[in-house]
Amino acid sequence: MVNPNQIVAVVDDDESVCRAIKRLLHSEGIRAETFASGDEFLNTLSAIPSYRPACVIVDVQMPGVNGLEVQRQLALLGVPVIMISAYDDLAVRQAALASGAAAYLRKPFNSAILFKAVEMAIAGPQPGP
Repeated sequence: MVNPNQIVAVVDDDESVCRAIKRLLHSEGIRAETFASGDEFLNTLSAIPSYRPACVIVDVQMPGVNGLEVQRQLALLGVPVIMISAYDDLAVRQAALASGAAAYLRKPFNSAILFKAVEMAIAGPQPGP
């Protein structure tokens, strides 16, 4: 279960995607903040050192800083990342997952898959049996 004080950051250059994901998360009691670009999100992260979302949902393909670069920078901070993309490029999917992405979702995805990915990302890796 996601703590209501936790924030999920949504980074996508498509405003309608940001709005839709924010609305979906809100319907489950999850707070979300949206960013229109990787640059905007990373600038916020560096400008406000205390800002640490519980999880970041980021589009792979965006102008400027792309999702893989955002993921690379977040890996240093230990913030879980869920990659989303309208294009299912196997090489990009493999690169994202190999770099530690908690999930890779192809747009459009259904809300149940999104909620499960967010819960799993925030919970972190579970110890094996």
